[in-house]
Amino acid sequence: MKKKQPNEQRITALYARLSRDDEKDGISGSIQNQRAILEKFAADNHLPNPRFMFDDGYSGVTFTRPAFMEIMELAEQGLVANLVVKDHSRLGRNRLVVGQLLEEDFVRLNVRYIAIMDNIDTANGVSDIVPMQDLFNEWHAKNTSDKVRRVMQSRGNAGIPLTTNPPFGYRKDPEDKNKWLIDEFAAGVVHQIFQLSISGLGPTQIAKKLRSDGVMTPSEYLHSIGVSCPTKPPAYPHNWCSATVADILDRQEYTGDTVNFRSFSQSFKQKKRLDRPQEEWKVFPDTHPAIIDRETFTLVQNLRQHRRRPDRTGIVSMFSGLLYCADCGEKLYYSSTNSYKREQAYFFCSSYRKNSSVCSAHYIREHTVEQLVLEGLQRLLWYVQAFEQKFAQEQVERFGLQAKKALTAKRRELDKAKQRVVEIDQLIQKSYEDMSKGLLSEERFATLTVSLENEQRQLKAAIPEMETSLDATTDKAADLQRFIERARQVTRLTELTPEIVHEFIDKIVVSKPDKVDGKRHQRVDIYYNTIGLWVAPEPEELEQEYLDYYKAMLKRKKKTA
Repeated sequence: MKKKQPNEQRITALYARLSRDDEKDGISGSIQNQRAILEKFAADNHLPNPRFMFDDGYSGVTFTRPAFMEIMELAEQGLVANLVVKDHSRLGRNRLVVGQLLEEDFVRLNVRYIAIMDNIDTANGVSDIVPMQDLFNEWHAKNTSDKVRRVMQSRGNAGIPLTTNPPFGYRKDPEDKNKWLIDEFAAGVVHQIFQLSISGLGPTQIAKKLRSDGVMTPSEYLHSIGVSCPTKPPAYPHNWCSATVADILDRQEYTGDTVNFRSFSQSFKQKKRLDRPQEEWKVFPDTHPAIIDRETFTLVQNLRQHRRRPDRTGIVSMFSGLLYCADCGEKLYYSSTNSYKREQAYFFCSSYRKNSSVCSAHYIREHTVEQLVLEGLQRLLWYVQAFEQKFAQEQVERFGLQAKKALTAKRRELDKAKQRVVEIDQLIQKSYEDMSKGLLSEERFATLTVSLENEQRQLKAAIPEMETSLDATTDKAADLQRFIERARQVTRLTELTPEIVHEFIDKIVVSKPDKVDGKRHQRVDIYYNTIGLWVAPEPEELEQEYLDYYKAMLKRKKKTA
């Protein structure tokens, strides 16, 4: 049983609270004014051991406020005799929590509660009007929240950034707080993080490297230059965490875009933010200087879709996440141990690892994959540079045929869904007429109507997604041009890097090995970004293409001359 404290040891908690919304009340609602009123009341009424405690900048909807939580902890220890506030709304604006405090917690803890301006004193009992006051206090918080939300929606739809602080790498323009300028030091760190990601490192490994290099975390840096930051600096200097790195890598704002409405709260009482689906974001392109170009950002997002975890040796292969089994479609796992050399590292089917009866190992060594990819890329890049126009024409023809088929199928599916929605309305109308004529029972009509309405509801929900998908099927010409321009820049490829691999390679499909004349043969298909599967022409065909290309160049030169 809790030991009861003598009255002379118990305190009178004089509690003040001021939220950002209350600041508009001016000096009458200020912390200083509340303190003066509370201290005078305590002195006039001879309340023992007055102790002033306050929460500045905290909403009355939440009760996880530092000073209030400290008061409740002291009360649990039997050290609080009285709790005095200026008015009842200072205690809080959540009627359910306030009601529990007045009717249960303060009674259990033997705490006398006084709200001076509202003439509430639990020593005299709680009036029946108090719950109504709690309801009005909560309505006030809800109305304020609704007004703030409408203002934020208006600002967000106008393309004004909704974040209080710009992302790490930017600073606010002193002349216009709604505009961002590049912070050179922080932008350098962001560049480093993206380059480390492209090199094959994951967020955890990047965080370890930043720690070892003594790079300041975002909160450390902001505090060092005197910018207020809600996040406290880490307990240990330069203590980067993987979540911070991952958040930076996911930030589309680094490409120069403003992204609003990333998150939302379910209720004005819930301060926790929930993520919105990406299709509900509001994106305004090119509103501020870019730190990361769009190609690099897209490459990093593609890399992060193929999560590459280091094995027990801490090694990450540049091909991890890119190899797939030709038979079961699952990814190939990477394996290397300290018991053998790196040249012996290999990939094998993940399905086979889980259940050997489902698939075969599809075993292939890493150095074999590296050799095949290097040779394939060398052929492709040489072919693009030597026969650029021919290559572009081939791809446009192939993409044109595929896009036409895809567009036709999507349009057919969309038209079918829209037609079915109209048909359902007609079926429901006909069923109602049959019921009116006695040809259909009411029970059967109700069952049929519920089934049709459910089908119609699902179709109506799917149609916007189908329309979006149809709009997203765009001409591949721009992507192909970027691919050719990048291929033109890589003049001599002598070794592979993670950046080159993930910039050009989409996936690598590995078939199971076969024995032919006692020798091991294994098919490996390399799919390239933008162009998909590409097979180099045979030497004879390539030689003829080169001769034709050379003759065409000579003819053009003669005509020019």
